[in-house]
Amino acid sequence: MSRVKAAIIFGGMSSEHEVSLMSSTSVLQNIDREKYEVTMLGITKAGRWLEYTGPVELIRSGEWERSGQTAPAFLSPDREIHGIVSLRDGRAQTKPIDVAFPVMHGRYAEDGTIQGLLELAGIPCVGPGVLSSAVVMDKQFTHMVLDSVGIPTARWIALKKREYTGLEAVDAQVAQKLGGYPVFVKPANAGSSVGVSKAKSPEELKASIELAFRYDSKLVIEEAIVGKEVECAVMGNEDPVASDCLGEIVPKVEFYDYDAKYFDESTDLYIPARIPAETTRLIRETAFKAYRALECRGLTRVDFFVREDGSIILNEPNTIPGFTHISMYPKLFIASGLPYPQIIDRLLTLAMEEAAQK
Repeated sequence: MSRVKAAIIFGGMSSEHEVSLMSSTSVLQNIDREKYEVTMLGITKAGRWLEYTGPVELIRSGEWERSGQTAPAFLSPDREIHGIVSLRDGRAQTKPIDVAFPVMHGRYAEDGTIQGLLELAGIPCVGPGVLSSAVVMDKQFTHMVLDSVGIPTARWIALKKREYTGLEAVDAQVAQKLGGYPVFVKPANAGSSVGVSKAKSPEELKASIELAFRYDSKLVIEEAIVGKEVECAVMGNEDPVASDCLGEIVPKVEFYDYDAKYFDESTDLYIPARIPAETTRLIRETAFKAYRALECRGLTRVDFFVREDGSIILNEPNTIPGFTHISMYPKLFIASGLPYPQIIDRLLTLAMEEAAQK
């Protein structure tokens, strides 16, 4: 029986390039090589596409780009090719691909762009499709969808760069719509807390707005929620399942920022989360409701706050969550009895099953 031809795509042009290198290294080290014939397709920060044939260990550090074991390559949208075209020794070579896993985060990765390319090519793709990826990537539209189905989220306002005329009007909205300070200011289309900051005063709000606008031309300002940070991993297509265990995050910094998520291993993780069984049930049910409302498939990590009174607030969903060795998504399913290689196998299988239904 021939092996399934799987492309693991990593890197990318987003601010989360380095996280992708860490996540993809973990995936490549754990994928079942007896079942899958793996092609490694890397994208540099400058947007160059390269097929990489060297050791997996060089990916995490970025050395893969300078290894001498790369060739220019690209995903062809031509369905007759149904795969990758690489340029070697002055000649174009084609390599068919059965399924692709874009282990990438942020813009040009989990925002529907690469999903659209794979859709054109007719190649099954791990994770949600074009529409779902684009909606979930944009925090304003995520709020709009979740609000429409009655899922509790933090109070929020959106602001476009071209509409920003000064602090006074925004400060007034913070008071009227969000109940005052503190607030979180987030780029609308960035992940992993990149460009996110907490503002406790008008002066800090001004600085936070300027920071967020470095990463996107639109931002979202949310009321600060006080509560435990709890995450739920969801997997599946028509009949998704949630991890039996939920995870609780206790960052040593003021909030769970980029460094805390991927580089600071002093952050405390509790699996299972230290919450009552009834709250666990409510979170899992709400995660399913959000998953379906946002038309997710394959996988999504759904993050919540649990307040002291036991009420829950959905913080945000992530359609391609981190897969590093300290990332919560794989940890939750591993704790629920599904080994890491089987998580990867299940995700690739789900992608192929979804494509077969079209």
